[in-house]
Amino acid sequence: MFAAEIYMHRFLLSSPVRTLNPEEADWFYTPVYTTCDLTPNGLPLPFKSPRMMRSAIQLISSNWPYWNHTEGADHFFVVPHDFAACFHYQEEKAIERGILPLLQRATLVQTFGQRNHVCLKEGSITVPPYAPPQKMQTHLIPEKTPRSIFVYFRGLFYDVGNDPEGGYYARGARAAVWENFKDNPLFDISTEHPTTYYEDMQRAVFCLCPLGWAPWSPRLVEAVIFGCIPVIIADDIVLPFADAIPWEEIGVFIDEKDVPNLDTILTSIPPELILRKQRLLANPSMKQAMLFPQPAEPGDAFHQVLNGLARKLPHDRSVYLKPGQKILNWTAGPVGDLKPW
Repeated sequence: MFAAEIYMHRFLLSSPVRTLNPEEADWFYTPVYTTCDLTPNGLPLPFKSPRMMRSAIQLISSNWPYWNHTEGADHFFVVPHDFAACFHYQEEKAIERGILPLLQRATLVQTFGQRNHVCLKEGSITVPPYAPPQKMQTHLIPEKTPRSIFVYFRGLFYDVGNDPEGGYYARGARAAVWENFKDNPLFDISTEHPTTYYEDMQRAVFCLCPLGWAPWSPRLVEAVIFGCIPVIIADDIVLPFADAIPWEEIGVFIDEKDVPNLDTILTSIPPELILRKQRLLANPSMKQAMLFPQPAEPGDAFHQVLNGLARKLPHDRSVYLKPGQKILNWTAGPVGDLKPW
């Protein structure tokens, strides 16, 4: 789900918008692959990402003049970690870290989005997490299959390893889902992840998309692709590509405090409104906007990112610095981040 930066790089390498002449460029892109620094179990290590990013910026700023013209204001970076360029998976520590100072002027393309949050700066482009298009395609079932599951969810309710006391993970929202609805026959919820997961989503009316450590998850993509009405439980979430996807019309938004009333809220939605949401979700262009396919296709997530970058052009003349002018503080941030990669 963190692979968007890899596929964005691959897309740009063969995209007609790419130029090999830097004097012609509106934007500069530096692939860093911070999410590819993994534990032996395959989990990302965001704590080392600031050092990787600093080293990359040091490299481009010392070898070419273009970063120094704006100190990154005409550069964009893909940062698909839980809390993007705050580089931590726990919100409290991400807030404490803040966005890496060297990225304060750059445009960030990130999966994390939450209003009035230090890890989402103005001008960032929020994107969906990566979900494998080819894999999902192989699990499609006939469109006329009845949706016999009312509410569906598979995933953690508690993260005992990282939150042994409970209540901090997902701000308690997932725990509330389990405690209130584990025995409710309308709710097909479990920690088990069956081989029929994708097929089950296509048989469900509503798919829960609660926050985890961060507000976003691949379930949002999966729900849209499989026509399951996303039930979004993440206060103040900023969703991707709002100009292409009418989230308020296709989804159901539940305040975290209202999770105990989830059954009442969902059963009270009129059937005609459910059908309308399902018809909207059946729109192929909406599904396309959530995917990073290989090769790229018109209207996909790659092109939505390009649209977002294009809307920020032309760059204001004020972003260009005078010779020798410096704005960014290269020594700001935790001492551990200053070590070379």
